[in-house]
Amino acid sequence: MEKMKKVALITGSSSGIGREVAVQLAKDGFISVVNYRNNLHGAEQTLQLIERAGGEGYIIQGDVTSEADVKNMVSTIVERSGTIDVLVNNAGVCNFAPLEGITRQSFDDHFNTNVWSAILTIRESAPYMERGGSVINISSKVSKNPSPHSLLYAASKGALDIIATTLAKEFGARGIRFNTIAPGGVDTEGNRKAGIFPDNEIGRQVIAETPLNRFGQPEDIAKVISFLASDEAGWITGERITVSGGLL
Repeated sequence: MEKMKKVALITGSSSGIGREVAVQLAKDGFISVVNYRNNLHGAEQTLQLIERAGGEGYIIQGDVTSEADVKNMVSTIVERSGTIDVLVNNAGVCNFAPLEGITRQSFDDHFNTNVWSAILTIRESAPYMERGGSVINISSKVSKNPSPHSLLYAASKGALDIIATTLAKEFGARGIRFNTIAPGGVDTEGNRKAGIFPDNEIGRQVIAETPLNRFGQPEDIAKVISFLASDEAGWITGERITVSGGLL
């Protein structure tokens, strides 16, 4: 009897780190479920990269802040593939502002997208995860060492750290692992939208403070997630792993 492929759901995988994770996990032999909210073209590009790499995947649209969307997404995956073995909570927003510029709307944007979505996708996926399952939250180095004007982003990413350490204890008896990756300066669309480019003043400052003296690339993060999703990481749970080129 042919062994069933494991299934990985990667939220917000139409670009950036999420795209690279989806491609990497497909290379590792997972069926990568590419999730997007609005960027269908980007999701299709991700799927093309998966298929060019010889991997397998499919696309599911869904707003991960919506209970109805997440319930539908999970039920669709389970009906199609039978299980969810790996969940990567990557969907997020990043907007910097001084304290006086923070509004209730910006608070809701950060905590709905960065925190509630992770809780929601975990809550709905966990009943279908078996022993050996792995949940990986994408946090940030600013959750431990925030920069000025990063209050909402840093606070929401800090919540992701706590979610992983708490649920690692709650689900340990079931053999489901929870870990967090905290990237440093990575060249992604999200950082560029926030005004952080490798070749502008902010980017050059980040590189100068990074011991390995370069911006990270999405594949730097994807390789670590590949390990955490694998059986080789079976004794690792409740951890926050900084992947930042030494930037603390």
